[in-house]
Amino acid sequence: MTASIRYLVLDVLKPHEPPLPDFASKLCTLKNIKKVDVSLVEIDERTESLKVVIEGSAIDFESLKDHVNDIGGVIHSVDQVIVEKD
Repeated sequence: MTASIRYLVLDVLKPHEPPLPDFASKLCTLKNIKKVDVSLVEIDERTESLKVVIEGSAIDFESLKDHVNDIGGVIHSVDQVIVEKD
């Protein structure tokens, strides 16, 4: 039996582009991600700090991290994770 990531809460920093709806939609295109909830925590003249909640099944964290980078963001921290047995 293996265990898989089902839920993540991330602290993400990104530039103003893409806008939040586009950023969330792009994250949701990844395999096994069913829901993305993005909240704006802080904004300055060049960046936005976000709380990103991701739900799914067997989430590939490395692919997720690469995808966030590809769309201009950086994961500052993983603030919560839920792992369940398959």
